[in-house]
Amino acid sequence: MSKPTILRDSVKDHLLHLIRQGEIEIGKTINLAALSRTLNISVTPIREALTQLEQSRILKAVPNRGFIVPKLSLTEAENLYRTIADLEVLAVEGTTYDEQLVKELRNEQLHLQQTHTPSARLASRVNFHRILIKKCPNTILTEILGDLESRVLFYEQMFVLDASFYEHIDNQNEAIIRAIEEDNVPTAALILNMNWMTVLEYVQKQLVLQQSTNYEVVSLSLPKQ
Repeated sequence: MSKPTILRDSVKDHLLHLIRQGEIEIGKTINLAALSRTLNISVTPIREALTQLEQSRILKAVPNRGFIVPKLSLTEAENLYRTIADLEVLAVEGTTYDEQLVKELRNEQLHLQQTHTPSARLASRVNFHRILIKKCPNTILTEILGDLESRVLFYEQMFVLDASFYEHIDNQNEAIIRAIEEDNVPTAALILNMNWMTVLEYVQKQLVLQQSTNYEVVSLSLPKQ
C-alpha cells in the first residue's frame, strides 16, 4: 500500500473516530484547513478521506460549504436500518462460530447488562454486533457494515436516551447467542433482523415526535394574523 493511501486511510479512521465520539456535529461544516493544521498534513489526503466518507453516505458535499454530516430523516433511518439488517444477516450466515467467538459474545452480552447509561449500553451494543460478524470471511461486506455503523450511531446517540430500552435488546442478544450455540443459524438470522427492526421502530417514533415538537414550536412562534 502506497504512503498517500496509508495517509488517506489514517485520516479517514481519525474522522470516523471524531464522528463516533460526537465531536463532529450534524449540519456543521468540516473545516479542511483546521484539520490540516491539527493533523499537520496537507489538505489533499483529508479531501480524499472526506470524499470516501461521502461515497459511504456518512458525509455530504454541499456546494460552497464543503463537507457536512447530513441531517437525520425518517426515510434514511428506514433505509439504513433495513440495509444493515440484511447485510448483517448475510455476514452471520457466512460465519463459522467457534467456542471462543461464542464466549466473546457472551462476555459482551454480560457487559451490556451491567451498564446503566444510554451511551455505555450503545457502545456495548455496537461491540456485540462487531463481534458477531468479525470472523465473516467476506471483508467487503464487513467494511460496508463498518461504514454504515458510523452513520447509524448518529440516530441512536440522538434518539435512544432511555437506557431501559436496551433491555429489549438484551433479550434478543441472548436468543441470538443460544441459536448460534445450537447451530441454528436461520433462527439466529431471524432474531438478528428483529433486533434491528426493534431499534428502527423506536428511532422512527422518536423522529416523528421530534418533528411534531419542532412543528409546534414553529407554529407558536409565528405572528398571529
